[in-house]
Amino acid sequence: MATETTETRRSDDSVGAASHGAENWHSIDWAKAHRIVRRLQARIVKATQEGKWGKVKALQRLLTHSLSGKALAVKRVTENQGKRTPGVDGTTWNTPQEKAMAIQASSEYPLHVVQGHAGPLPAGPGPYCGDDLRPQFLRV
Repeated sequence: MATETTETRRSDDSVGAASHGAENWHSIDWAKAHRIVRRLQARIVKATQEGKWGKVKALQRLLTHSLSGKALAVKRVTENQGKRTPGVDGTTWNTPQEKAMAIQASSEYPLHVVQGHAGPLPAGPGPYCGDDLRPQFLRV
């Protein structure tokens, strides 16, 4: 006896981590991506204010694994004033195909949320060196 399984898809306004990659950089609906990311960020802020740390962690994971979050991250890196500066891997993504490949590659190597530093940063040596009270940039 064979049973049929039907897949139901969510509507276009759904929030979630899509598992598929972007086939074409220009086919991404940027307004929708911004809406999804903004909504997730608002939910993260609300959960943080309420002290629901488990929900914060779950929403952060959802944001970092979502196609919209990855696409906007790649767009932010590749379409700004420093777009010609290579990253730590020494590559730049210039063509739409390279940008789409970057989104796909970020699915293979997912982003990890790093908790911010809580507390004051230690003071460094500053612009003065040693016993000399003149700033370094004035040193002759």
